[in-house]
Amino acid sequence: MTDDSIQKPTTMPLGNLPPWEKDDLPAPPPFSFRNLTRTIGPGAILLAGSIGMGEWVAGPTIAVKYGVDILWIATIAIALQLLLNLEGIRYTLYTGEPILTGIMRLRPGSKFWAGGYVFATVAQLGVPAVAAACASVVFSSFAGEMAGDGDEATLRYLTYVVIVVTVVILLSGKTIERMLECVSWVMIAFIFTFLFTVNFLFVPFDHWIETFSGFFQFGSIPGDIDLLLLAAFAATAGSGGVGNLVITNWYRDKGFGMGAKVGSITSAFSSSEIQLSPVGKVFAINEENMSRWREWLKYVSADQVWLWGMGCFVGMFLNVNIATYVIPEGTDMDHMAAGAFQAKYMAGQLWSGFWFLALLNGFWVLMSTHLGNTDVLIRTVTDVVWVASPKLRERRRMNVSKLYYALLAAFTIWGMFAVEWGHAMTLFKILGSVAGVILAIAPIQILMVNTTLLPSELRPPLWRRLGLALCTLVYGCLSIAFLSKLF
Repeated sequence: MTDDSIQKPTTMPLGNLPPWEKDDLPAPPPFSFRNLTRTIGPGAILLAGSIGMGEWVAGPTIAVKYGVDILWIATIAIALQLLLNLEGIRYTLYTGEPILTGIMRLRPGSKFWAGGYVFATVAQLGVPAVAAACASVVFSSFAGEMAGDGDEATLRYLTYVVIVVTVVILLSGKTIERMLECVSWVMIAFIFTFLFTVNFLFVPFDHWIETFSGFFQFGSIPGDIDLLLLAAFAATAGSGGVGNLVITNWYRDKGFGMGAKVGSITSAFSSSEIQLSPVGKVFAINEENMSRWREWLKYVSADQVWLWGMGCFVGMFLNVNIATYVIPEGTDMDHMAAGAFQAKYMAGQLWSGFWFLALLNGFWVLMSTHLGNTDVLIRTVTDVVWVASPKLRERRRMNVSKLYYALLAAFTIWGMFAVEWGHAMTLFKILGSVAGVILAIAPIQILMVNTTLLPSELRPPLWRRLGLALCTLVYGCLSIAFLSKLF
């Protein structure tokens, strides 16, 4: 292969967005364990967000209510979403653009898809479901009991505090991606250490086997299942909707592949003046660049398959394993009580301090999710608007970081009002149902992007294309079943 085989943007169906610029693919560090620990990270951000609503809330809630035989849905969901993540990242490695920018290059054009995904993102993440769940955990930690129907006012004020703390964290660091990565590693270390410890101390081995087998008992669905809860579980067992797409934004800001050539979103107080290009850059298909491409794929696979994918599976298993052992089967936990049930049991069986430790773990689980979801919400809208609006980019004092924080302020105010919509589980079901619809539409769009905009040498193999089609089929059927039940 030679430089003559470079993809020529002028001959490509690139939609109404500007053509790509040309540059060489940056070389990744030589693949080694030491470099691996320094290079990966976006998967940690996504895992910290995934392990909250899916693994800590939806998984225990549905498994306790209907039994562990329902857990095979999590296995399918994680596998399909893993494939979705990898294919979205494929586009970003080649162009430096987030996958949503690639989708905006499809017909009927950037403004149509920009409006659609802004609406979908706000619909999924515009409700402060996770912040409300955090507030419930904080209340239980200090009150010594689960929140009841008379505690709505206190829970609401605690939710306000969680929202404000999240904003403060997002104002820190050099780049938002780097700050999220550091916080996520700390949270993941605490969460998994605690979960392994309590499962080892409290759960007998035969229950471990029973829970593990539930992940592979494919096809079992109770006839009386709550379809809204099922949809939320299937969507959030992995990352859930928009989060699966925004992973590519973090890879860009981390500097993976051609992402190193286009810039990133800096924090509000950073002295760095990194500019973010609305247009990506592509590389020539030659021996040197293809060798670098394969090395980048190794880092992506380690980050997604072994960190995010296995982390989601293990996190789901550990949370469900302890929950189904200590909580009576059939218990309805509409007020996010799984953590409180576990804390009460462990405090009574071994040490009273486990009440606080268990709920502290729950807080970190949910806080990491809320932090990640807030960035996903703002980042998605920011990037989409930044790409779709040349007039906005041309304003003398406007840059992408200012846009990010303006939107953060607006959605923070909105979140304060949205708290009034209902308790945490109600808000969570809204979040999950919207995520399922996104997971039905996005795989086909990514398939179209990767089979039309990428050079033939970089396009996904047949089995991955079929996997994306299956993802659309599974989540499409689930969304149709839910909507038919609803209306």
